[in-house]
Amino acid sequence: MKRILLIVSIILLTVIQSQGQEQRRDPSPEAVQRIMKLYPNPAVSFIKFDFQKDFNKGYTLQIINFLGKQVFESKNINNSTSIDLSTYSRGVYIYQLKDFSGKVAESGKFQVSK
Repeated sequence: MKRILLIVSIILLTVIQSQGQEQRRDPSPEAVQRIMKLYPNPAVSFIKFDFQKDFNKGYTLQIINFLGKQVFESKNINNSTSIDLSTYSRGVYIYQLKDFSGKVAESGKFQVSK
């Protein structure tokens, strides 16, 4: 009886996990349409942010390190912005693009590898 319960539990967990992964593979249309792209990722000496859609002045770009400390902010950024990473430590950083009202229009992460 214990073996049957163990086998049924394993099968059930496998089915649940595969369904969860299947849902993650099928992104919503909102996730596909990005306002800007960044490259290279992972970055070594610089990272570049380019707008994909109609550029609208008034965006603010913030970069936050993995500890939650803001390490960069630029208001009214251009449609193509490069950031020097020479003073950045190796690790993962989060970027936030905010519109003129302060609402986060897009966010994501990039890696600095030195």
